[in-house]
Amino acid sequence: MMQVRPDNPIIVQGDGKVILETRHGRYESARDFLARFAELEASPAHLHTYRISPLSLWNAASAGMTTDEILGGLGSLSKFDIPPDVTRTIEETIERYGLVKLVPHAGGDRHLIQVTFSTAYVAKLVTHEPQLQDLLQREGRDTWCIEAGYRGIFKQRALQAGWPVEDLAGFQPGAFLDFELRDRTRMEGEPFQVRDYQWSAVHRWYQEGRPSGGHGVVVLPCGAGKTLVAMAAMSVLKTHTLILATNTQAVLQWERELLERSSLTRDQIGTYTGDRKEVRPVTIATYQILTWRASRGDDFAHLHIFRDHDWGLLVYDEVHLLPAPVFGATADLQGRRRLGLTATLVREDGREADVFSLVGPKRFDLPWQDLERSGWIAEARCWEIRVPFDNGDSVRYERAEEGEKYRLAALNPNKTPIIRELVRRHADDNVLVIGTYLEQLHELARLLSAPLITGKTPQGAREDLYARFRDGEVKLIVVSKVANFSIDLPDANVAIQVSGSFGSRQEEAQRLGRILRPKNGGADFYSIVTGGTKEQEFAHKRQLFLTEQGYRYHIDDRAAG
Repeated sequence: MMQVRPDNPIIVQGDGKVILETRHGRYESARDFLARFAELEASPAHLHTYRISPLSLWNAASAGMTTDEILGGLGSLSKFDIPPDVTRTIEETIERYGLVKLVPHAGGDRHLIQVTFSTAYVAKLVTHEPQLQDLLQREGRDTWCIEAGYRGIFKQRALQAGWPVEDLAGFQPGAFLDFELRDRTRMEGEPFQVRDYQWSAVHRWYQEGRPSGGHGVVVLPCGAGKTLVAMAAMSVLKTHTLILATNTQAVLQWERELLERSSLTRDQIGTYTGDRKEVRPVTIATYQILTWRASRGDDFAHLHIFRDHDWGLLVYDEVHLLPAPVFGATADLQGRRRLGLTATLVREDGREADVFSLVGPKRFDLPWQDLERSGWIAEARCWEIRVPFDNGDSVRYERAEEGEKYRLAALNPNKTPIIRELVRRHADDNVLVIGTYLEQLHELARLLSAPLITGKTPQGAREDLYARFRDGEVKLIVVSKVANFSIDLPDANVAIQVSGSFGSRQEEAQRLGRILRPKNGGADFYSIVTGGTKEQEFAHKRQLFLTEQGYRYHIDDRAAG
């Protein structure tokens, strides 16, 4: 007989979706529990919908979460009994993780990796998978192996076939590097230390050097010190390290942080960008330079940097932006330890499974609001301000092609008075006006008498403006999508988003992250959208990830009045 517990906060449906009441007293604990093994799909005001997927379950399993823990938690939170089909799906999916393992070759051949199976039945199923047969070599009656160079592609294909591989084959140590963290910054002499949660991230990733550790992803919000997590990992491994970053600005920021907080000297750090191509014990390169080629048919000219040096660690900054060609290089370099850093594992191209198989599973994730409550990131208030079209613009919107409607809504002139109002309200704050469409940003910079930074702004001019902003000489900057990634403006406490890249959840997270460095008074994040349009629909999709982290958007609907 079905038990009914009406006071509980969730309903588990037969299709594997989970409905969570947001007004329930146990909402926050239920949200944090679900986020460990399910993905948020929809977040209307009162009911949130989660989806349990194979990849989310395998990430949970790789982090040590068990079937009993998941089913026990769901049972304690659910209004009704868990549907038998859902129970069976969770059990079978979780149990699949680790049924196939990669281990060092029994004969000590470094060019081969042993593939082991939990049972003869699993061996039969996997070895008959068409996309794996050309990689597997039979050595004996019950013994299989692959060439070491196929380690990455085997894991990638196996995951696609529904067999998440547990990789225990070990890693090359790389060339030795004497690397220590300072207890005071080099220039300012200010004391600092690695925070407890940052060390926890390193320990869960490294796993005390066991074969199961040393590859995977750490998920922390912007401002929570992902760079310091990487540096702590470098202090544990003491090996030559290749760091991949999103742009030249991020490369320079990494260089500054390493010099400030570690024992490295400038001649031990190389930067590999369009301007300089230095390979040193710690080298920081941009994704852009690694994916450069003279023409579509040519080889990638700089991917050799992965193979031409004895790296012991690869660090992928903003791993959710990892370009597809670099996935191939990652597949070739499975013998190196790999650390991915990101604020969100959401990829707009849907290649989260490739991150899982080629960089590694999610090893550490901390809810943003846990960090906020502890004071490690700023308390953030999120606002969505909906503005109307004027009649003429509304008619033009309705008559436009579907592909043009979003652009018209994003460029709505009625946003300008709202932006001016917000800038006046925050005249004493440090404000970023962030957008996507350059014509809109140029006009706003002119109207607000504010400096503008775009992808075409010379690096020196950017550095100068960022420095003046940090010093308080400039209080307002209008900035394009270059602000999405790795700009170091710790005093920014207000962001006004005037347009975005459709429904990009990762962009929403990155832009909020620009203002999350700890500060008195918290931070305000405004998103200005045209009400009743595609832009409002996309704004809802953009907010999904932050809603999962516990943020709520206060709606100011001026389009309705």
